[in-house]
Amino acid sequence: MGYGMAASALRGGHMVWGVDINPGQVAKFRSAGGEPTELAGVVAELDAVLIAVLNAAQTESVLFGDEGIARSLKPGAVVLACATVPPAFARDMAARCAEVGVLYLDAPISGGSLKAANGQLSIMASGSPQAFSAARPVLDSIAATVFELGDAPGAGSAMKAVNQLLAGVHIATMAEALTFGMTQGVAPDKFVEVISKCAGTSWMLENRAPHIVAGDYTPHSSVNIWPKDLGIVLDIAKSAQFSAPITAAALQQFVAAAGMGHGLEDDAAVAKVYARNAGLTLPGET
Repeated sequence: MGYGMAASALRGGHMVWGVDINPGQVAKFRSAGGEPTELAGVVAELDAVLIAVLNAAQTESVLFGDEGIARSLKPGAVVLACATVPPAFARDMAARCAEVGVLYLDAPISGGSLKAANGQLSIMASGSPQAFSAARPVLDSIAATVFELGDAPGAGSAMKAVNQLLAGVHIATMAEALTFGMTQGVAPDKFVEVISKCAGTSWMLENRAPHIVAGDYTPHSSVNIWPKDLGIVLDIAKSAQFSAPITAAALQQFVAAAGMGHGLEDDAAVAKVYARNAGLTLPGET
């Protein structure tokens, strides 16, 4: 998603430096029009920094790790932190950024790699009016919808946790329903054809079930995302003394899929857990 966001910002007319642990991605972005120079030489000149990484630890490393950039940014620069993280972490990062004069927008994203590439993300954002104002030119380039959820960092991450609860459960239940249908003679392609037009559908069903039908688990969002994201949901629920048993059940299915060696596959591969347990053969498998 980070590459798509960078490409969308570039199309929006911004000068964009792409950074990735994969040198091939950096070279690809530079060949597409990204700035050819190294980031280290221009950090102090940046107006905005988009951080699209896996988790809180990586976000903190980018900002305050051994090579963190927060202290090198100019006063008034804005950080858009887009990973799914606990609300308390977002509040902590915002406070630490404020200590060095940097604005922080708690800005988790939704929409997947395709919408990121098309500049059509939904962003659940919270932060000060100054942070929103500084981030607006970038937000206009990468998002179709920006939900402004208040001036308190953490509100965006709280809403993202709600979204991820539903999204993770929907993927797992899609896989359960599709494979249950197979036990009753309902072919996966017929499942998609019918259920996508019925009340049992969801955005995740319509987006992910075709991956199973095609037998294509090229990762758009990987299995490994969900133990982290649903784990965050359950941590928040625990702190709120809130029982979330359906979330816990979905989490275990993703953990099982990762344990089977499918962690880096598309998250629709959670269907392989159900298929294994039921002795089913999914499309594309022998």
